[in-house]
Amino acid sequence: MPDFKVDFSGRSAIVAGAGSGAARAIALALASTGASVFVNDQNPDRVDTLIDDIRAAGGRAEGMQGDITNRFQVAAMVENARDAFGRVHYFVNGAGVFKAEPLLNIDEWDWRRQIEVNIVGPFFCTQLVARVMSNEGGGSILHLASTAGNPYTLEQGIGYVAGKAGLVAMTRQAARELASGGVRVNALLLGHVAEDDMPAALTPPNALGRMGSVEEVANAALFLLSDAASFITGAALAVDGGS
Repeated sequence: MPDFKVDFSGRSAIVAGAGSGAARAIALALASTGASVFVNDQNPDRVDTLIDDIRAAGGRAEGMQGDITNRFQVAAMVENARDAFGRVHYFVNGAGVFKAEPLLNIDEWDWRRQIEVNIVGPFFCTQLVARVMSNEGGGSILHLASTAGNPYTLEQGIGYVAGKAGLVAMTRQAARELASGGVRVNALLLGHVAEDDMPAALTPPNALGRMGSVEEVANAALFLLSDAASFITGAALAVDGGS
């Protein structure tokens, strides 16, 4: 259960990349607050497991396997969520790809894949879900970015750093352009968070002297998605223990 208390009863959310890590924790937290949650991941087994876990806890969930770098699959995700729940109030992009390769050695496929997943896919998601939100009274979009590239660098991992840095710039621009439609767009900068796909050794020291949990990320996500953050858009909030 999240520490930050909100009531999302009667509202619905899409969480992309929800099969693991912080995105999975956010999907579970949203469901625990009463939201109907549509989950998406490239791994169909993870989608099924998350849906089962949400339903077992008394929540409402649907989902589909899909790749956010494919515009047609993103469109299907949004439409399937609307068919299931009637409206999309919140969208969370938790998809990400990291590969620790040096700039001089990274091949074209790994470079392009990291850019596609870390910024191109989020653009498709933002554009398509914002069109729906703007026509239906507004909504809130949240991207999971990283302190890598905002402002730190890593020993290796140029594709990840470039993609996540670009994601924050896109978040700020989208927030400005979508504000007139009642759509807020924010980002979380994750650092020092214990996730399977981002080893702790790749993050710099922090003031709190410990790793954060995915549940702590979920608390910050609930705040930015909620009406408590109604005057916040274009923000990039660091969840990193004070790097």
